[in-house]
Amino acid sequence: MSEPLRKAEEVKDAVLSSPRLDRAYRLLVNEEDARVCRDISEQACQVVPGNFFLQVLTQFLTKLGDAIANPKTTLAWLLSALGAPGVFTALLVPIRESGSLIPQLIIASYVRLKAVRKWTFVVGCLLQGFAVLGMAGVAASLEGTIAGFGLIGALIVFSLARGLCSVASKDVLGKTVPKTRRGRVSGWSEFTAGLVTLGVGAILLADLGEPGDMLVYLILLACAGGLWFLAAGSYTLIREFPGATEGGSNALSEALKRLRLLSEDRTFRNFVIARSLLLCSALSAPFFIMLAHQNTDGAMLVLGLFVMADGLASLLSAPFWGRFADYSSRRVMVLAGAFAAATGLVLVALVNGIEGLAEATWIYPVFFFLLAIAHAGVRLGRKTYIVDLAGGNRRTDYVSVSNTVIGVVLLIAGSMGALTTVLPVSGVIVILAGMGMVGAWLSARLPEVT
Repeated sequence: MSEPLRKAEEVKDAVLSSPRLDRAYRLLVNEEDARVCRDISEQACQVVPGNFFLQVLTQFLTKLGDAIANPKTTLAWLLSALGAPGVFTALLVPIRESGSLIPQLIIASYVRLKAVRKWTFVVGCLLQGFAVLGMAGVAASLEGTIAGFGLIGALIVFSLARGLCSVASKDVLGKTVPKTRRGRVSGWSEFTAGLVTLGVGAILLADLGEPGDMLVYLILLACAGGLWFLAAGSYTLIREFPGATEGGSNALSEALKRLRLLSEDRTFRNFVIARSLLLCSALSAPFFIMLAHQNTDGAMLVLGLFVMADGLASLLSAPFWGRFADYSSRRVMVLAGAFAAATGLVLVALVNGIEGLAEATWIYPVFFFLLAIAHAGVRLGRKTYIVDLAGGNRRTDYVSVSNTVIGVVLLIAGSMGALTTVLPVSGVIVILAGMGMVGAWLSARLPEVT
């Protein structure tokens, strides 16, 4: 390392471990032994406070961007306004989620070649920012089927870039923030992002009465693109020390080898099965909204309330789930999974068992809010669990294999919408709730790793 570069790193280390940041860090984690470092190097331990806050800031920016460029709200509205065929709207959520998950075995092989992996996340953020700006450009200049293809194309780029960020971020988190602190990174970032998302929901709610006016949504997409650029900038400031690079020589062969983890590692295999079943918390959301549309004439008018409910859920629950996950991520998965399942079962029981309640518009946003709280817990619990489950390159392997499997499961589970042709929406919600209960039961059988 050259002398100027070495001095620059020393200055960064001094800033990231300054007494003021250290006091703020101790206050936020609310523990006397805030400097106790578990599962990270001694060098990384010295700059934990600064890295902690940079991770919180970066995740806040990306989560807020995700909330603004939400395929269930903003992107779906744009496609409808542009006159694109409905098939494009149906592809939004599966492509956004699965496109970032399925290729992660290959992505992980690339990431493993890098001793310092934060730059992979930075590239992913930049690509996501450009992709979202591309969506705004499509909306401003194209219509009909061409607009649909253009938006889906930009979404594919966005989704693949999310895969880069997903693998890299978990590995960098594991290298820069010690055990018992990692859950709070996501908890505090989701809390602040949820706060701002309430404002986004209010804008959407106010604009629902102005059909045909796309300007506010184009502005929102432009702002979302800018948020990912800011996230890339904040992540460059993280002090990450070089790690191991073995095992990344041949992407495809290494990817196939890592799939053997599912047969060789019983704990990891059981985690993947449990996580697959706990997808009920994410998959149930559109069916809650479908149920509202079916039973209330004014369901479109409460779309903004659904967005606000999602933001409020993160605002109120994320810090709790984050702290709870640092105590026991396994118990968070159990409790949140069971809560998600119970929310669906109670909603179905109420709307089908009490006369006139199905037409009450208030009940659906309330239960959507409860489901969002449960989903926040499931997401934080499983993220913290897999980061704590292993260290070094094995963490990258676990994340990539797990996400690839979940991507395939999502594509398969996405076909559950076809069940509505033979079952009522309430029936599909009950099936998903059953999945959640089994997932919570399997999570309870996992070992503690925190």
